[in-house]
Order: sequence, then structure tokens, then C-alpha cells
Amino acid sequence: MAIGNLFAAGGVVMWPLLGFSLLGVALIIERVIFWVKINSRQNRIVRDVLKLYRLDNVVGALDKLQANTDLPMSRIFLAALELEEPTPEEFRLALESEAQAEIPILKRFQNIFETIVGLAPLLGLLGTVLGLIASFASLDIGDVGGTKTTGVTAGISEALVSTASGLVVAIFTLLFANTFRGLYQRQIAWIQEYGGQLELLYRRRYERGDKSYTPTR
Repeated sequence: MAIGNLFAAGGVVMWPLLGFSLLGVALIIERVIFWVKINSRQNRIVRDVLKLYRLDNVVGALDKLQANTDLPMSRIFLAALELEEPTPEEFRLALESEAQAEIPILKRFQNIFETIVGLAPLLGLLGTVLGLIASFASLDIGDVGGTKTTGVTAGISEALVSTASGLVVAIFTLLFANTFRGLYQRQIAWIQEYGGQLELLYRRRYERGDKSYTPTR
């Protein structure tokens, strides 16, 4: 069935479903680019920074972080490392506060995805109801096999097409939404792991009175 015929058969609910599908595709592309950028660079950068910091090269670690401020973990580390002689508690709070600030960026568009997943099947159901109403309105028991059976067929077609379209949009969006949710949860785990490693390194420096823990330039 051609796209034009599909829309004609699906009825009026096909237009909001088209809007949902276009919006979903646009947001999915943005999130795919976002997560590919993070997953391709961030772990390597963070491991290099921790290695530099462990070797007392604080300036080198800061330079590497500032060169990659487009990564969430870099911004989290910088928020703590750029403090002037913080206590371990202040250092930890800086890490946690910046991590909380990054959560909305990591979860961006999640509510929109959930809205599309919830509303698309309901729009399909609405199309089903409208199609059945049209079918019963066209039904004339005394005209079975006559000209009015065309209206019945069209109404049933509208009901089936709209339902199928709503389910397709919802399933497609749900697949990517769950993938992004999994990436977000894994990112949170990495933030906790790497943040804990940096905090431990800083605490050890602080306890032995090593002033190289401060960013001197």
C-alpha cells in the first residue's frame, strides 16, 4: 500500500501519528549521536586522567579534562579539581553536585519518548473506534451486498490501519527509549566508579599533606 493510500485508509489520526514518528526519529538521531560521542571517548579520557593524577601530574590531568569539556565526566572532575585546597568532604560534595547537574543532560528527551510510547497506541485505538463508528454508520442490513458495503469496508480498513500504525510508532520509540535508558544507567554507574577512584586518590594526597593536589600554574 502506497504512503498516500495508507494515510487515506488510516483516517485523521494518521497525522498526529506522523508528527510523533517524525519527532521521535529526530530525537533518536540526536541521542544516538550524543551517546556515540560519549562511549567512543569518555572512558579512555577518564582513565588517562586518573593515571596522570596518580602520577602527581595534576596540571596534565587538568589540561586533558579542559580539552574534553564536552564530556560529562570531564565536567564532573573539573568541578572538584579546580577547587582551591578543598577538604575531602568539599571535594566529594563538588563531585556529587556536578554529577547531579549532569543527570538532566543524560536523561534528555526521556519524558518525550515516554509520552510518544503512551499516546501512539491510544491514537491508534481512537482511529479504531472512529473506523468502527464509520462502518456501523454505513451499514444497512437491507442493502447487504449493495453500494453501502463500500463504506463498511473503508471503516474497517481505517480501524486496522490506524491501530497498526499506532503500535508501530510506539514499538519503534520504545525500543530506542529503553536502549537510551540502559546507556544512562551504565553512565551513572561509571560516574560513581570513576568519581570514587578520584576521591580516593585525592583523600590520600590530602591526608599525607601533599600540596600537589591543588592545581598550580
